[in-house]
Order: sequence, then C-alpha cells, then structure tokens
Amino acid sequence: MAKGHRSQIARLRNENKDTRPSAKVSYARVSVTKACFVLDAIRGKDVTTALGILAYNNRYASSVIYKLLKSAVANAENNNGLKADDLYVAECFANKGPTMKRIHPRAQGRAYRIEKRTSHITVVLDEKK
Repeated sequence: MAKGHRSQIARLRNENKDTRPSAKVSYARVSVTKACFVLDAIRGKDVTTALGILAYNNRYASSVIYKLLKSAVANAENNNGLKADDLYVAECFANKGPTMKRIHPRAQGRAYRIEKRTSHITVVLDEKK
C-alpha cells in the first residue's frame, strides 16, 4: 500500500497512467471465448490489416470488434494526434461480464437454464517505432 498524502498518491497514479489510445466496450453480448478467437487473429497486426481481417470474418464478434477498433483509431487521431497508418494493435483482450440467466421450458414441468454470457472487450493501440 502506498504511503503519503492523498495528493502524492494521486500524483503517482497520474504518472503511471497508460497514455496509449484505447477503446472499450462493456456488456457486449458475446461470450469471452468467442470474442477471443477474433481478438487472437488481430493481435499485433497494423490497423488497416486488422480492419480487413474483421471485415471479412463471418463471426458475430468480429462486427462488434470492428466498431471498437474504428473507435480506438478515432480516439488516437482526435485525442492523441496520431495517424492511423502508424498504428498497430498492441493489446486486445476480453474479460468476463455478467451472465443473464433465462429459463427454457422442457417436458414434464422441468426447466433448463440458458446462460446468455456478456463480455468487456478492450483494444489498445500503439504507434509503430
């Protein structure tokens, strides 16, 4: 645990903050495992290649991640003043979100549970050296 005055701790927190452009979607209606298949395909690629991969991938998660990547590029251009041609996907990951539980009626009065999983997907870009 950090010791010091509240302002000193806040100053240290701001110094250690990640300045790379990023975008995050919370509560995306896609499971983590399905999102990770698509994220593994674009990790480390430059932005134009990654957008091309996502555009022609027929998984549902690719359409969600396509929008997310476009948003991260827009953040980089507007907030950090970077060019889209110089960017690549430095990090991309999906974390588990809350699961919506639904009931499906079955024979003889039974009920099966349907779990509709959600995820929080993050894309972090960086400039090519």
